[in-house]
Amino acid sequence: MDDYPLLNLFWTIMVFFIWILWFFLLFRIITDIFRSHDLGGWGKTAWLVVILLLPFLGVFIYLIVRGGGMSHREMQLVQQQDEQFKAYVRDAAETHPHSKADELAKLSDLRSKGVITDEEFQQAKVRVLS
Repeated sequence: MDDYPLLNLFWTIMVFFIWILWFFLLFRIITDIFRSHDLGGWGKTAWLVVILLLPFLGVFIYLIVRGGGMSHREMQLVQQQDEQFKAYVRDAAETHPHSKADELAKLSDLRSKGVITDEEFQQAKVRVLS
């Protein structure tokens, strides 16, 4: 450890984290290219070629030209996924019947409030249990 000063260790760690951040940014941009609905096949191909052949310059150009829309496209995707999830939950809640115990508890509550008679309660109970 004597031949590797603390400052060199600091710079090595910093370069390593910048390298990781660079790959994160690169993958984020490539993901944005493929998710863009406003780009056609040729546009996506052109951006990928620019980014792969001129990595630093290509990424910076992409951020300047299309960077403002990246957050907008991400928000649209999140909202779409949220709407799909809510629709799934609503559909699942509607299609799954209540348990027999829940139905019997509701019937018992209706009978105790006087909404249905004992005879109606017995008929409904037979239907629920069958």
